[in-house]
Amino acid sequence: MLALPVLVRGINNLSDARYCAGMGAQGLIFTLDASLPGAVDAATARELAGWVAGVDLIGEFGHVAGAEINRLVEECGLTGVLLRLDPARQAWPQGLAVPALIEVPASLLINQEHYAAAIADLTAALPVGFAFFTTAPQPYPADYAYWHQLARQAPLWLAGPPDPTQAAETAQYVHPAGLILEGGDEIKPGLRDFTELEAVFEALEEA
Repeated sequence: MLALPVLVRGINNLSDARYCAGMGAQGLIFTLDASLPGAVDAATARELAGWVAGVDLIGEFGHVAGAEINRLVEECGLTGVLLRLDPARQAWPQGLAVPALIEVPASLLINQEHYAAAIADLTAALPVGFAFFTTAPQPYPADYAYWHQLARQAPLWLAGPPDPTQAAETAQYVHPAGLILEGGDEIKPGLRDFTELEAVFEALEEA
């Protein structure tokens, strides 16, 4: 049992999908926007998802229309989406069928006025639900108490630090909605080095 929910981003191979699901990850994130680096097609996402059970399936998108996102939500059985959008542009996809994680710069969260405004805007624009996702400034996090206070205002996911101790401390002191870790590429089909991911997962089990 992990100390808090974990999503793993950039899933593009069966080794990652099965390993992360087996280690207790809550969900797997597939980049389904062809304009983004590391994208996979819908057929690949469906195939990889077919080998795991009991995990959320999340699609990652940039500036893609809501109708197209919803088509892929249905085609791939997604339970949520991760949107790489700049809140200042307010170009939110319309009519999303599932909740969204909104990737935002850490600078947005440092300014309380802008943070409050973003919460209000997203509450109106995304009635099915939303959460923020960001990377805390270095050192990570700069101030545990401050980030804990932010996490109380709106669901806040943080990019998981590769250092296991920092990941455990973030879980203990910040209490975010969860951590998002990065997947990786196979060395060759069926062969993958999980040393760094394993250390973080184990630290979260102990936290």
